[in-house]
Amino acid sequence: MTTIDQQILKGITIKNLVVTIISTASIVVSVMTSYFQLKGDIHDIRTIQESQARINEIRLKVLENSVAVLQQQVNDIKTEKGAK
Repeated sequence: MTTIDQQILKGITIKNLVVTIISTASIVVSVMTSYFQLKGDIHDIRTIQESQARINEIRLKVLENSVAVLQQQVNDIKTEKGAK
């Protein structure tokens, strides 16, 4: 009688079956690892983008306030010239 690795069940050797299962498991592990790594990278990018959006909003508010102050100064200068 031959060893279990060499026995044939309906044309498929147990060795081939074991290799197929191990290969499939390896592929699944690789795909899952890549998936979770990409998921983490996407989360990091989203966090960075949200931070940049907040910074841009703050900058915009500062610029709007500066424009308002400058507009007020221009109006004051115009009224001073008009009063003279």
